[in-house]
Amino acid sequence: MMVNYNYTAVQKIIDKHERSPEALIAVLQDIQEEYSYLPENLLLYLAKTLGVASSRVYGVATFYENFSLEPKAKYLIKICDGTACHVKKSTEILAALRRELKISEEKRTTSDMLFTVETVSCIGACGLAPAIMINDKIYPRMTPESTVNLLSSIREEETSG
Repeated sequence: MMVNYNYTAVQKIIDKHERSPEALIAVLQDIQEEYSYLPENLLLYLAKTLGVASSRVYGVATFYENFSLEPKAKYLIKICDGTACHVKKSTEILAALRRELKISEEKRTTSDMLFTVETVSCIGACGLAPAIMINDKIYPRMTPESTVNLLSSIREEETSG
């Protein structure tokens, strides 16, 4: 789906990096920070503005794991599947998240754009396993039940305030 964007913010980002093709990664990082993902329209605009092939821009955007071509929800849930978390059954937490949010491996974002769930190799909290991260906050020693309760709390907070 192509959405039309106001290109003013993107142009400011490009200008901040002196319209330099060598700053492509930094420009992509700033665009993603602005929009929470890399919209296709903006990748094409960026390629044209920097004078580089759109395949190069797309190649960089898809090569690095931190870039996303899909919109992210308000709450980005990262579930650790590193060794410590996996051994302590992080896969059961993932299954509970998918059931509760009615998402799947292919559909990682809820229809209301409230939650996106991603598995990651490590969040650096091995001593707190199994752990999840929601936006920038780590939740330690999670269970499927505590995870569902946490989602309920977030939903309640969203509706009340």
